Amino acid sequence: MSRSPGTPRLLRRLNDRSALELLLAEGPLTRAELGERTGLSKVTAGQLLARLEDRGLVEVAGERAGGRGPNAALYGVRPSSAYVAGLEVLPESVTAGVADITGHTVVEVTVNPSDGDPVRTVQAGVERACAAADVSLSRLRAFVIGTRGMVDPRTGDVRFSLDLPAWHVGVLAGLRRTLGASVTIENDVNLVALAEHRYGAAVGVDDFVVMWAGVGQGLGVMLGGRLHRGLTGGAGEIGWLPVPGEPLPSEVRQPNSGSFQRLVGTAALRGLAGAYGVPGAEVPDQVRNGGDGYLDELAARLAVGVAAVAVVLDPGLIVLSGDIGRAGGDRLASRVQDAVARICPAPPRVVAGGVPGNAVLRGALVAALEQAREQVFSDTV
Repeated sequence: MSRSPGTPRLLRRLNDRSALELLLAEGPLTRAELGERTGLSKVTAGQLLARLEDRGLVEVAGERAGGRGPNAALYGVRPSSAYVAGLEVLPESVTAGVADITGHTVVEVTVNPSDGDPVRTVQAGVERACAAADVSLSRLRAFVIGTRGMVDPRTGDVRFSLDLPAWHVGVLAGLRRTLGASVTIENDVNLVALAEHRYGAAVGVDDFVVMWAGVGQGLGVMLGGRLHRGLTGGAGEIGWLPVPGEPLPSEVRQPNSGSFQRLVGTAALRGLAGAYGVPGAEVPDQVRNGGDGYLDELAARLAVGVAAVAVVLDPGLIVLSGDIGRAGGDRLASRVQDAVARICPAPPRVVAGGVPGNAVLRGALVAALEQAREQVFSDTV
């Protein structure tokens, strides 16, 4: 059996990758601290840092005062070594963000779709964000776009989106021709799950579900620290969950035709607010203004979906998100948890989403950073 001649190179690459991830996780470190945490000698750690500095991936970020002798230089990942873009595409707007390789969001902009063409719409949003961030388009290593609808995990194309009919098979190829091969389309609620896992209520939890309650209903399922999309990308389309007492859909492409959607969709919740005399121009306003009776009824309705998920997946944690989940906050989450406990043999913990700002955009940037770091950190030698 022949030996691989690239072993020393592979070891350097692995050490470089480990060091870069450590610098991202723990902040600037001295050469000695990096050596201690990675198990490398001071000489090897110094060579590693020199190599990464030559590649423009790390830089001196300050000094650490010690005892006798000069202060030790602190090394950190160079933020401008790479950038990524994340987008949330809605029927009425496109929000685009640019982040540097450390995960810091440099800029976030919202634009109106110029026409019905998805490629031109995304390109305009990315160019606007790059101009605001003073970052050239060529420096973006990855683009992740969050949309409503089913995304086929085998092809990366949108299979079906009720709210965005122009997003269909073939759009991904057009985006890649325009922006490059590093474009990915992902379901918006899946991206919220990534954001909650990295920044929000599910940090450190590898088995959980995000329930999106808003204009539409959806789930983001995380099992074993990985998104579960299903064979065709249909995992999480809970709006079509059959509900006792609600008619089954006769045509799934019709708006608000799903049984669970009929129970907790916008029209149903407007009617519920009217029955309880809850003021508010929009459903999220009504949720914020709602009294105990209204919130108890809303929680009971949401608990139908949560219980169905719990008895099938037993995730242990359900994160309520979306406009309704965020508006209800802890008041609604605690009521849903109590309602589920009455009807589910293994009730999960239910909490409100904890991601600040635009959770879909944050998740898109998380996914884009994972791709970019894989590219940048795996090719250092």
